[in-house]
Order: sequence, then structure tokens, then C-alpha cells
Amino acid sequence: MQTLTAGVPAPNFALQDQDDNTVSLSGFKGRKILLYFYPKAMTPGCTVQAQGLRDIKSELDGLNIAVLGVSIDAVKRLGKFIERDQLNFTLLSDEDHAVAEQFGVWGEKRFMGKTYDGLHRISFLIDENGMIEHVFNKFKTKDHHQVVLDYFAQ
Repeated sequence: MQTLTAGVPAPNFALQDQDDNTVSLSGFKGRKILLYFYPKAMTPGCTVQAQGLRDIKSELDGLNIAVLGVSIDAVKRLGKFIERDQLNFTLLSDEDHAVAEQFGVWGEKRFMGKTYDGLHRISFLIDENGMIEHVFNKFKTKDHHQVVLDYFAQ
């Protein structure tokens, strides 16, 4: 797994959102994007992470940042996640993990002695011109939103 790094262009993509609408990276020109990859909707860690981002949405809006969450969940599950947790940002379905592979966040994982391929919890800040500005890969799910805000406080 070779994760993309700051300073390189973010690959353009088109994925279905929770309402089955096509969303593409190129549709956000002129805005920053927090593109965050998470393993599975409605699981404890992913829920805490999403709720944290939900709760700072107004601060992110003030910084002209759109939040896009990406998982390998089906569109239908994403809609349920948004409804259940009152999420106020877009979730995208990458069921074949093609976009995750482009960003280098799909790869070997270990859990309870088992090795398998899966989605790694990594976030990318993409600037207004489509370049990766920063990669967030060292955080706990409950602190992810604060790590993002702290980056802008520097």
C-alpha cells in the first residue's frame, strides 16, 4: 500500500453518495475538501469519528472545507448512517474500493490475529486546486475532528 502524500494531485473520481447521486472531486474546484476514508458505516469507531466531524461542520464551513466520507459500504447503508446519526455531510460509496486504491488506503490489515485486505482510516485535505495539502494518518477516531481543527490553528 502506497498512500498518496502532500504535494501531489488528488486523483479525480466519481462515486455515488447516500442519495445515489454522482459526486466527483472536480465538482469542488475552488473549495478545500476533507476526504476521509473509514472502514464501515455504523460501527463504533466510525460512528464516533463521523459524529465529531458533524459537530464541527460550521467551523469547517467557515474555512471553506467540504467533508466527504468514503467507505466500501453500499449506498443504502450510507443513507441509514446519515439518518441515524444526523450527519450533515456527504458520504460516498466505493464498493469496489477503486478510489481507495487510487489514494493508497486499501491494503493489508491485521485484527485479532487475522490478516486481510481492508480500508485504512486515513484523511486527505485537498486544496482548492485539487492538490493534496495534508494527510491525516495519526489520530484516534474520537480525536479526528480536533486533529483537523488543530491543523488550521497552526
